Amino acid sequence: MGSKMKLMFRISTLAWFVMTLWVLPVAQVLAEPHADWVVYYSDKETTEAFSSYRLLVLDSLYHPPLEPLKAQDKIILGYISLGEVEEHRSYFKEVKKEGILLMENKTWKGSYFVDLRDKRWARRIVEDLAQAILHQGFDGLFLDTLDNPGYLEDTNPNRFKGMRAAAVNLLRTLREHYPNIPIMLNRAYDLYPDGGQYVDMILGESVFADYNFETKKYGLVKTELYLQQVDILKKAKTQFPHLQIYTLDYWNPEDPKGIKRIYTEQRKNGFMPYVATIQLNQLVPEPR
Repeated sequence: MGSKMKLMFRISTLAWFVMTLWVLPVAQVLAEPHADWVVYYSDKETTEAFSSYRLLVLDSLYHPPLEPLKAQDKIILGYISLGEVEEHRSYFKEVKKEGILLMENKTWKGSYFVDLRDKRWARRIVEDLAQAILHQGFDGLFLDTLDNPGYLEDTNPNRFKGMRAAAVNLLRTLREHYPNIPIMLNRAYDLYPDGGQYVDMILGESVFADYNFETKKYGLVKTELYLQQVDILKKAKTQFPHLQIYTLDYWNPEDPKGIKRIYTEQRKNGFMPYVATIQLNQLVPEPR
């Protein structure tokens, strides 16, 4: 074997080895039927507090140190909002200046809908924001607020025509640019038929239990809506067998019996559940 051939063989072998070190843990997590996982948007908890969780969804701005968590063989997904921009994000003023922000989200003050059809937004997401998250040390991405495009298009078809298609195109572009990272998509149920192939995990949020911002109380989702969401998630799994289905429900952390009921219900559905507070700023252990 010539020197050039030997060098190419060594490089390819090293590349395969490095890829294996990264891909195998990810594949293992995705294959685990009831992997313990968590969503946490704060930086207050210690690294040790996450010892019982395998898959972590963390805010990309406010989060615990990543390296100690990765040393524990965790898979960490970084939060990124694709359909809204919050005022506290460093790029808010730039996006506002571009004129692609829409109305404010009435539920989450200070967060504004964004026009996904604008190529500048897609470029910012793919080339800047997603890349910056991965460079921090996150293994993959948690995609949020992609149920907004369909909502806007249904509310005003003439003004927002093409929003849903733009959302699917953004999913495809992300996958093309980052073919080997794990990606979880939150809700965005209407995108599953065309976009499910581009993600690894889908998350049903507020499927069985939710928080009412008007009454400021936790409660069960209406049976009809609950069953409708379960059906959507199961159909997505049938269409795309590779998908892993997770659920995020909200409940009073002082009611362990209620929390346990949610875990039992979602596992009966074949999903991987986590139950949190609506603020997502504290860890809520599963009652054992």
